[in-house]
Amino acid sequence: MFTTQLADTTEKVTTALNPTNLLKDEINQVANIYNIIIEFFTNYSFQLIGALIVFIIGYILAGKIAKWVLKLCLKNKLDITLSQFLSNTSKMIIVVMITIVALSKLGISVTPFVAAIGAVSLGAGLALQGLLANYAAGFNIIIIRPFVVGDTITVHGVTGVVEEVLLAYTVLKNEDDVIITVPNKHIVGEILHNSKNDSLLELKVGISYEHNPLEVAELLKKTMMSLDIIGDSNKLQVGIDEFSDSAITLGIRLWTPTINLYESKYKAYASIYSALDDANINIPFPQRDVHIHQVESK
Repeated sequence: MFTTQLADTTEKVTTALNPTNLLKDEINQVANIYNIIIEFFTNYSFQLIGALIVFIIGYILAGKIAKWVLKLCLKNKLDITLSQFLSNTSKMIIVVMITIVALSKLGISVTPFVAAIGAVSLGAGLALQGLLANYAAGFNIIIIRPFVVGDTITVHGVTGVVEEVLLAYTVLKNEDDVIITVPNKHIVGEILHNSKNDSLLELKVGISYEHNPLEVAELLKKTMMSLDIIGDSNKLQVGIDEFSDSAITLGIRLWTPTINLYESKYKAYASIYSALDDANINIPFPQRDVHIHQVESK
């Protein structure tokens, strides 16, 4: 009896390891997969074609609507950042709606997807609070528009010209072509200085007490007006800033384009030196007179 069972087992193993049988199994599996695919396309071919057509038409329509929204915003002279945001948002909403319609054509219920997206969004929101705060702040900036591209802003001690406003961060650029990325959550709710295209340039120069400071102030004012460094605001202030120990300090305040701030500063000081030198006005240096009193010995 044991010998008979061993023979049957050996025969089964030999049959299973037969290359012909293995090839037949592979062919049967491929045939089953082929039949499943044919059956699927036979039953759902029209639904697939319909869903694909709906999605393609909807995607093309979304692109055209987005371009129309952008063109309409620019026609009404809205900010370019806000215009692009509205255009991209409208396209995204239409694509999502078209995707839901296409899935419904296949008989797929979107309710589980919505529930899954809600659960994932909750978890992602808890994990990415900082990033979401930046996006919320960026949305606030785009809607309220406390500044636009080209403005000069100062926030958290950083100054630069606004190059681009994105949902997550704002890109600034200074005179040295350094790109500064500021997270939007550090802009909204903070003290923000917006000087539009210009920045304040403050200069000081000391003159000797032997000169009339009012006349020198007029000379400096004419010198500054002759330079092409004053911005669109045309604000120029020249006057006595301080009576120092060894000099009368004159102050100059003017607004100059931010992109040339330091260049304007160096040009202004060079012109001030030349003007004072031509008018023989002395720029004193700090000095002290020391008097020694000799005490007579008794």
